[in-house]
Amino acid sequence: MENLRQGILVGCGNPLLDISANVEEDLLQRYNLKPNDAILAEQKHMPLYKELIEKYKAEFIAGGSVQNSLRVCQWILQKPKIATFFGCVGSDDYAKILEENATKDGLNVRYQYNTEAATGTCAVLVTGTHRSLCANLAAANNFTLDHLQIPENKKLLDAAEYYYISGFFLT
Repeated sequence: MENLRQGILVGCGNPLLDISANVEEDLLQRYNLKPNDAILAEQKHMPLYKELIEKYKAEFIAGGSVQNSLRVCQWILQKPKIATFFGCVGSDDYAKILEENATKDGLNVRYQYNTEAATGTCAVLVTGTHRSLCANLAAANNFTLDHLQIPENKKLLDAAEYYYISGFFLT
């Protein structure tokens, strides 16, 4: 553990603000969702995110598969900024919440900010022991390689020894 240093691990992925709540099954049915399923949001799902916030005791969690994996790494190692995360978010309040939560979990977040799309969200609908996910990638789809070429970010990339990138991100 003493060999661990800040920035040894870099991840690139789709940063999503998880909006998580315990809900009734009828909410799943209204949005044509299934228990224990994960889908990409369609237009018909867009009101779901606001509904979770307004009608349920929704919790905001830094999400997206890579960011989650790095958060777990940080939790296990209990040493801040071992992992650096790159991804694209909107220039909005959700991005601020996402960055605050991810940073609180020990990540060094290096988000690219996009003014043309909102921060990606994921509705996490918990019904008993089941969990259904409905992801709206939004700004996460707009990541560009120029962000990695910014000298400060390139330095972080070059200093890392381990890299984690999901297949979702490459699309």
